[in-house]
Amino acid sequence: MRQLRGQERAITANRQTSWAFADAFVAEDEALRWPASGPTRQGSLGVAGHRRALRLLAATADAKAVAEIGTGTGVSGIYLLLGMRPDGVLTTVDLQPERQQVAKTAFRAAGFAGNRARFIPGRALDVLPRLADGGYDLVFCDGDRLEYLDYLAESLRLLRPGGLVCFEGVFADGRTIDSSAQPAEVQRVRELLRAVRESQDLVASLLPVGDGLLCAVRRG
Repeated sequence: MRQLRGQERAITANRQTSWAFADAFVAEDEALRWPASGPTRQGSLGVAGHRRALRLLAATADAKAVAEIGTGTGVSGIYLLLGMRPDGVLTTVDLQPERQQVAKTAFRAAGFAGNRARFIPGRALDVLPRLADGGYDLVFCDGDRLEYLDYLAESLRLLRPGGLVCFEGVFADGRTIDSSAQPAEVQRVRELLRAVRESQDLVASLLPVGDGLLCAVRRG
């Protein structure tokens, strides 16, 4: 038993060391340290590896048009913009206009011109139907988990063939795989995971960064 516990501690220590190495692998841009660690820090987006994953995914998609559900205070938007093409435009939706004002300040502090982002206040499911069919390279969802399945349906309409949809927070602080009774939002996340995994229109992967990042490419 002692030997087993020692092995478990060694595995945990190795994993923590590996994650620390991964987080430090790409140096943080000096200009972004305020947005990443100051007033805009929130949730798992405070994890360096998670932020950089968003940048990488936007760059991989060669994204010119990105839709973001949940502006928050600007962290995710900054890293999406970093990965997008220089002429790319981020369309970001949030129910709280005051958060978008904070995000605008963060975007300016990070050096982005005002025309790089379009801020739309309102409930996502009211705004998304107004956006163009097939007009987006990437959709990033970080809104109400109870609405994640609805976001998926809208994303399939919004994305071009080969476009990418990502859902933040699908681990739900470990509750997604907890067999005990869970609230409705966790049940909806489980339904989302099943729907994405079983969809014939998507090629999916679940990335173990932050609080879980579910990503799927829309087939051509």
